[in-house]
Amino acid sequence: MKILVTGVSGQVGYELQRSLQGLGEIIAVDRAQMDLSNLQQVRDVIRAVKPNLIVNPAAHTAVDKAESEPELAFRINCEAPGVMAEEANKVGAGIVHYSTDYVFDGSKVGAYVETDPTCPINVYGASKLAGEQALAASGVPHLILRTSWVYGMRGKNFLLTMLRLAAERDELRIVGDQFGSPTWSRTIADTTAQLLARLDAKAGLLPAMAGEQGGIYHLTASGSTSWHGFTQQIVAHPSVANKPKVSAIATHEYPVPARRPHNSVMAAKRLAALGIHLPSWQAALELCQA
Repeated sequence: MKILVTGVSGQVGYELQRSLQGLGEIIAVDRAQMDLSNLQQVRDVIRAVKPNLIVNPAAHTAVDKAESEPELAFRINCEAPGVMAEEANKVGAGIVHYSTDYVFDGSKVGAYVETDPTCPINVYGASKLAGEQALAASGVPHLILRTSWVYGMRGKNFLLTMLRLAAERDELRIVGDQFGSPTWSRTIADTTAQLLARLDAKAGLLPAMAGEQGGIYHLTASGSTSWHGFTQQIVAHPSVANKPKVSAIATHEYPVPARRPHNSVMAAKRLAALGIHLPSWQAALELCQA
């Protein structure tokens, strides 16, 4: 199987290069080779590679910046996946695409499941939901893997920001009334590979993706916390020399351009039904910081 992986300089794309090795030949492209804001380039790369599977972690993920550049966010997060689907249909390929907890408004009590109604409250979430809908409408065999609060030891993410600030400050004031499931980029990549292998063994990968086992899956670490609780766990690790005080603040005390859902916890019910169980967010964070 020939697998085209986008965004390989990003957190998830980088990890996917390793995790997917056993499943086929990996053709890895970064933004310089396949810029999702250049729709013709997206077409040209897929036509040249003729992959069996496209795995697309590349995205416009700057949540606050998306508020001021919605056209770019929608081009990358919606139009580009739509173009991928068109080209995938022409070459007989399937698509694995990553989406977000921010497709929900955060008003639910309890964890969101795959069948819950969506209602994004910011441009980023709206653009990612539009990308999901473009894939579903295309008829291409696909998996949409919704994840949340992604972190790792490379790129720009909350973990690396907190590690930097912990070294600089004696107190960190962190939002304590937004709840989600921090998910390590390596967990996302490894679980993706596990899911693909499981579906391939059951019915053949593309038939499975085109049938009842395709569509939306929630892929997040188990358990949940607030940004404040996440920070407490980060700075408690033995590798963090300076131990700042971590104080909880309310969302309104840290104004940002984009609204965030107060609850974006998701339950990975469909993965669990296949026998795939993700580690707790605490266990994954411990491994990441080791």
